[in-house]
Amino acid sequence: MRIYNPKDWLSTTIYLHTSVIFRRLLPFLIVSALFSWGIAYWELEYLKLSDKSWIKNITIVHSLLGFVLSLLLVFRTNTAYDRWWEARKQWGNLTNISRTLAYKMNAMLDTDDKISRSFYRKAIPLYAETLYNFLRSDYTKFMLDEVDHPELKSLDDKKHGPNQVAALIFKKTNMLYTENKISGDQFIIINQELTNLTNICGACERIKNTPIPMSYSSFIKTFIILYTATLPIGYVFSIGYFVTAAVPFIFYVLATLEMIGESIEEPFGTDTDDLPIDKISANIKKHTYEVLLP
Repeated sequence: MRIYNPKDWLSTTIYLHTSVIFRRLLPFLIVSALFSWGIAYWELEYLKLSDKSWIKNITIVHSLLGFVLSLLLVFRTNTAYDRWWEARKQWGNLTNISRTLAYKMNAMLDTDDKISRSFYRKAIPLYAETLYNFLRSDYTKFMLDEVDHPELKSLDDKKHGPNQVAALIFKKTNMLYTENKISGDQFIIINQELTNLTNICGACERIKNTPIPMSYSSFIKTFIILYTATLPIGYVFSIGYFVTAAVPFIFYVLATLEMIGESIEEPFGTDTDDLPIDKISANIKKHTYEVLLP
């Protein structure tokens, strides 16, 4: 995720035209310009149509369809941003729950119980790390420090990593309860925090595994292409060869909105607009180590 100053118009404008989106659209813009020039030449020089031809009335249809297309794109970008913001809220909740669980365990555990304190100091941030790797579609990597914990080494990186970590934390907490190291009320409090961890994982999986329906995305792309491809047919009579610049610009605006939606609808990737879940995981680990001192 790229941090920027939203009040700096110059840098943000330059960024848009040097971004990956512009580079991906550049071949299509060139084709659009050549196609528009060909239509203009064909109508003005070859067919020699006048501005009284019925073809110029096609612009009325474009005006009506442009309004419909704008509504579709607004809905598309809003839906994509809702997914991005929902993912950010879930990782914000994960940060708060991890901190809460850390300071609660710090208060409940005896200062002499270094083994249990070391377990939670590693297991709590380990959940965020495994969820981060799971959402990035990598094999889960369990990062251990110098203190050995055989229960953590038994984790299988081919299974659901967050579930395994949550199960180990609950198992360890239940063991503390059976050994009378924590009370029943304390166990209930901790159980609620662990349940919230699983809820966050499920919400992130829902965002990642449920993309925008293909029929909807395909229709918008097809609509944009057909809309811009037919623009020069009617607008040649009003702006002439200027359609060579106008049509690519219109296509650039419409296609950029669609591609922005594509970029932010999956917020767990590695693009500049995606969430920095790796840094959030690192912060959770740092804060947990600060609270659960050995």
